[in-house]
Amino acid sequence: MIFRNRPLARLGAAALLASGAFTVLGTPAYADNPATDLSLDVAGTRVAAGTPGKVGFVKLSNKGENTPTEVVLAVDVSKLDPAKVDVVPLLEQCEEATVDGRRTWLCALTKQEIPTPGATVELPALAFKDTDAVTGEYSAPITFQIQSENDTDAANNSRTTQVEFTTESGVDLLVLAPDVRTQVFWRANGEPDVKKPTLNPGDETTVFALILNQGDMIADGVDLKMSLPKGVTFSQDLKECEYTADRRTADCRSGLTRLNPGDDLYGVFPVKVAADVDAPVSLTGGAVEVSSRGALPATERSLANTPSELASFLTTTAPAGLAKDVDPSDNSDNFAVIVAAPADGEGGGGGLPVTGPQAGLIGGVGAAVLAAGGALFVLARRRRVVLVTPGDEKPTA
Repeated sequence: MIFRNRPLARLGAAALLASGAFTVLGTPAYADNPATDLSLDVAGTRVAAGTPGKVGFVKLSNKGENTPTEVVLAVDVSKLDPAKVDVVPLLEQCEEATVDGRRTWLCALTKQEIPTPGATVELPALAFKDTDAVTGEYSAPITFQIQSENDTDAANNSRTTQVEFTTESGVDLLVLAPDVRTQVFWRANGEPDVKKPTLNPGDETTVFALILNQGDMIADGVDLKMSLPKGVTFSQDLKECEYTADRRTADCRSGLTRLNPGDDLYGVFPVKVAADVDAPVSLTGGAVEVSSRGALPATERSLANTPSELASFLTTTAPAGLAKDVDPSDNSDNFAVIVAAPADGEGGGGGLPVTGPQAGLIGGVGAAVLAAGGALFVLARRRRVVLVTPGDEKPTA
């Protein structure tokens, strides 16, 4: 397992992610008849007392068989007092407007922000407060709505939720797992690289899960559980995880890492697509959830003394899930593995070169940005600490 750690600005990491680090790699292909069904949900709108703001997400899913050509996200913020609190979508093409007398953000989604069939994209929005104007609790409703001429079912296009600035201190974990549609592996130098822009039957690739603490207390021991869609299995064993017999669920409750407010980690899990998957297909049902074993006050002394990584023999033996999360709505995320049909003359099963430690939790990568066109992740090189030898993480037979 690899750990790299760097404290991040509380909102800076999430804002960088929002700028595109979790946009689906690749460009959607549009159908001749783009009638489809979009659905949205909202997570992450409850904020800890000592936090000036956080990034929440509209999770836009395509439950149809085609990709729409034009989609607008409308965010009605008219119930907020802008002198105290505001919510701003962090998307490329947004304008503030007055719609039927209501203050509303209108965002025309780009091609990369519109999900293909079976896929989900996370559309970020920043909620923040004036710390002088808001000294106690504050709560108000906002409404997110998707508008598209291609959508065949408007019943699942709108969601109203409360934006809450609480007087409660605590851990606030966020996890994001983007859909997987490329053949990507984690290099020995600690950086991901795209081997192939599509994913075919028999290919190996990597599932990423970002974990971020947006609360005002230290997460004392982070645990993670990941389940893969049918047709996808874990291809490496991590000593910190237990696996089900079908190798589709990894339960990683070692509590190896503490996360300060604003710190983040990547979970890096090599996986393999079954060679007999009937492609093209979107394999849905992937899921990841995180929890913290405890919470520590974020005092100057505790932040200075908080270890960035702990050897396995130093981890706590307390049961997982003891710490209450300020906002559990963003403690889990679903993802799909999108498999393309092999091109003529191509077959799956190429596999990935084993070039060194490729799996585990890697910290301090919230500064990831999406390279031009969304083909590669560009990550700053930072110090790496190898906690186990490469021999402890072996591909399964």
